Amino acid sequence: MNEGGNISKKITSLSGKQRAKVNLIQDELGKLPPQSLELEEAVLGALLLDKDALTDIIEILTIDSFYKESNQKIYSTILHLFDLNEPIDILTVAQELRKTGELDNVGGAYYISKLTSRVNSSANVEFHARIIAQNAIKRNLISIASEILKDAYEDQTDVFDLLDTASERLFKVSENNIKRSVESITDLITQAKTLLKEKESNEGPSGVPSGFTELDKITGGWQKSDLIILAARPGMGKTAFVVSTMRNAAVDAGKSVAIFSLEMPSIQLANRLISAEAEIDSSKMRHGNLEDYEWEQLNSKVEKLSKSKIFIDDTPALSIREFKTKCRRLKHSQKIDMVIIDYLQLMTGVSENGGKGGNREQEIASISRALKGVAKDLEIPVIALAQLSRAVETRGGDKKPMLSDLRESGSIEQDADMVLMLYRPEYYGFTTIKSEDGEEMPADGVGELIISKNRHGSTSSVYLHFLSKFTKFVDGAHSSSTPSTENIQTFSSSMNQGFPDIPKFGEDAVDTDDAPF
Repeated sequence: MNEGGNISKKITSLSGKQRAKVNLIQDELGKLPPQSLELEEAVLGALLLDKDALTDIIEILTIDSFYKESNQKIYSTILHLFDLNEPIDILTVAQELRKTGELDNVGGAYYISKLTSRVNSSANVEFHARIIAQNAIKRNLISIASEILKDAYEDQTDVFDLLDTASERLFKVSENNIKRSVESITDLITQAKTLLKEKESNEGPSGVPSGFTELDKITGGWQKSDLIILAARPGMGKTAFVVSTMRNAAVDAGKSVAIFSLEMPSIQLANRLISAEAEIDSSKMRHGNLEDYEWEQLNSKVEKLSKSKIFIDDTPALSIREFKTKCRRLKHSQKIDMVIIDYLQLMTGVSENGGKGGNREQEIASISRALKGVAKDLEIPVIALAQLSRAVETRGGDKKPMLSDLRESGSIEQDADMVLMLYRPEYYGFTTIKSEDGEEMPADGVGELIISKNRHGSTSSVYLHFLSKFTKFVDGAHSSSTPSTENIQTFSSSMNQGFPDIPKFGEDAVDTDDAPF
């Protein structure tokens, strides 16, 4: 049976309502696509009459905005003359088309001269151009819908790939037709003053708070549209850090946060959050041998966590296309304030020719560009974890990481607004660490967060305390790796100095009066 017969058979097998919808689409596809040849000719005529008219519509119309092929060629020629700073009129356009051998194909000199008879001036050229652009958008939508319809009939089509492709193509149509206008410095200064007044009235950080006092003082929190790279060697606690800052943002500041965990299953990540929140030894959480008092502690401490807006996606080998689609959906449905990826090198991207695979360095470059694009488009901070190369291990001295240690692509550093390096000296057997001012201090439990790149401010180091039993970071350092409850509360209280509206990280910590230890 031929292809037409197969489609007819499939349509016949549909329910009445489904068949009616398909027939309606087929009827619509049989119509002439949206277009207005009269307006196309009027716009081209205005461009030939007024040399300044092109500046009014050049951001509105592309070559493909025109429906008639001859009109596309004429507009392309006009743009070419504009690029060469040549005059644009009937004679110059006709001469250029004659040189390229296209004059007869567009209807000859007569057709070009006839274009100017459509209009008397260029007064309405922008209005006419917008109608042409709207028709072009409609044609794009019809084309996309036609391909979706065709692919949906194919048995071998993966429905989730189809959904992602459709979503991405529709988003591109919208994205490509949203033009930002030039703004005067007067308007921008007014906007800047308004933002400063808003920040002044808000005692907390201007961005999404990290929950770490010194870090928020330097960065003002995680800022909108920023791509933040957190890089470290395995075992440094990258996941522990982002889980800690995610918890602080969601539970203490009431923000909506999504984390894409490509390495760790969602239930393991949830267990980490519970262990850190209830302050129950993570090894006990893994083995499930909790005492009765620990169950009570768990139930009482995770109530706020369970009500927080944390969304976990543990899709393995997540493609950049899927990531962008999911982020747009989360932004629309959950109003997410921040996205975290654990970690960047486990994502799959596209090569320069648009296909999967290819050169790994190019693929990583495309991923980092896409992550920056998501941060900018959705106006949210995106934190991406990244692995450092083994060069750190082979290097002598204190083995502190450097920007050059970022694996597989220098574009990660280029695209990032901020690059943070996590370093724990005790991992390498060091018992002391030197601060930036040269002071010697104990290395036990110290996590040094090195701000290696910061587009918006200074670069320095922030010292945190790593609680290995609970796999979390808290404010403070330079004490034992298993600090007392008093120490934990001291670290926690110092975190909120300057940010009184943000609840303390440790205010729900172990109750010393009731704890049986």
